[in-house]
Amino acid sequence: MPFTFIVMSQTAIRWHPWRHLRDHHPEVVVSCQHELHATRMGFSRGRRIWLCSTLTQAERRCTLTHELVHVERGPLPEGLVAVRREEAIVNDIATRRLITIEQLVDAFRWHRHGSAEQLAEELWVDVPTFTFRMNALTPIEVAELENRLDGEWTYAC
Repeated sequence: MPFTFIVMSQTAIRWHPWRHLRDHHPEVVVSCQHELHATRMGFSRGRRIWLCSTLTQAERRCTLTHELVHVERGPLPEGLVAVRREEAIVNDIATRRLITIEQLVDAFRWHRHGSAEQLAEELWVDVPTFTFRMNALTPIEVAELENRLDGEWTYAC
């Protein structure tokens, strides 16, 4: 009887914020029961995270990751400039957890000239997370995409 081997690439292993929460932050309580203000998808304070009850699964995944990074980094600094800088750092850390370069390569293989919506769906993230990650690509990451995709990749914002 022949054997069938299933080979899982690294791209199949996705960041799982709920598992990370369970394994690394069991003291943090997450609430998804309330509809938050229209401009808020989530927020954290101390050992509690609130996620808006109207979020899609991808939005919950991205927002929970973002808020977990806030929990890990501690309270926001004082002052508007410092807060904006901290938010940029948190966004960068969160989007890199959610979207690895391997996963980007894989998504662009399926959607060489896809829209941000198509690529975000492929990556199981929301469009703002995908867009931030694309805008934060380092020159080395761009070169990696160029090399791995033979220069055949674009996306529509």
